[in-house]
Amino acid sequence: MLPWFRNDSFPLYLAPMAGVTDVVFRTLCKELGADVMVTEFVSAEGILKRDDRTRKYTEFNDDQRPVGVQLFGANGTNMAEAAKKIIDWKQPDFIDINFGCPVNKVVSKNGGSSLLKDCPLLADVAGTIAREVSIPVTAKIRIGWDERSINALTVVKTLEDCGMQAIAIHGRTRSQGYSGEANWDVIAACAQAASVPIIGNGDLDSGAIIQHRRDTAGVDAVMIGRHAMAHPWIFQEAKHFLRTGQELPPVSMEDRWALIIRHARMALASNRYGDERHTMQAMRSRLMAYSRGLPAGKRLRQRFAQVASLLELEGIAEDYLDHHRQAA
Repeated sequence: MLPWFRNDSFPLYLAPMAGVTDVVFRTLCKELGADVMVTEFVSAEGILKRDDRTRKYTEFNDDQRPVGVQLFGANGTNMAEAAKKIIDWKQPDFIDINFGCPVNKVVSKNGGSSLLKDCPLLADVAGTIAREVSIPVTAKIRIGWDERSINALTVVKTLEDCGMQAIAIHGRTRSQGYSGEANWDVIAACAQAASVPIIGNGDLDSGAIIQHRRDTAGVDAVMIGRHAMAHPWIFQEAKHFLRTGQELPPVSMEDRWALIIRHARMALASNRYGDERHTMQAMRSRLMAYSRGLPAGKRLRQRFAQVASLLELEGIAEDYLDHHRQAA
């Protein structure tokens, strides 16, 4: 069994999200209580080409352990070779296979959730990687391609037989994208039937909901995605609720802005996105996510859409906090 599932633990995963869960954001979420990290997904073919732009998605630091690198593709032999290269470079704690991504550019290459329609190919990919690499292999799936082909139970059984050591299940079909509600009944059925840890994912936005899903679905862990984008404090809030049954006080406006500014400074220091202007352009979507739930969020997003420097962002923060204090 993977060590983070021992001793009746209930780990909180940060979901891998393209363009979101880079080294900086993972660092912040780890500090706030996330237990297990998974990198942004990376193309196996890109790794084999030794593409520096692709390789940077596999970067992590040791403080983020346990951490896995997530691969997508449809050729088991090539994916196993890419996984071995990653292991040589970085020695992650596990390799995760993406069988859940719904976006067209991945599905059109027969990757991500497209393999849910082809269980023999899915088995070949998963089994080949599990046999060829020296570290644990896990997988992330959706409950099916569409409402007419919900096959998560079959897929979970197939992946178990192929040597997957844990399986994360997003409770939506590929056709749903991120709309509608996650189907936790299917996740619960998989958790009951599976002999490996099942990680539930979908619509987890509070400690109370996470406890409810743990207790009613019987999952061994949860994976938090979109809510963490806007509110990374969800990890510490969930841990507190699971431990005490009580909610923490709301995060103060000052603490929210302190994290936003720190995120931007860390992004600049990472040099991942280039100079300050390009880094702040890359940060705009992250700032938009942080604005969710904040008073006057629409006006804030209008300013975030134009932000081009750290000094400008610090000015926005100062103006916002001054207005907030005057209105209090």
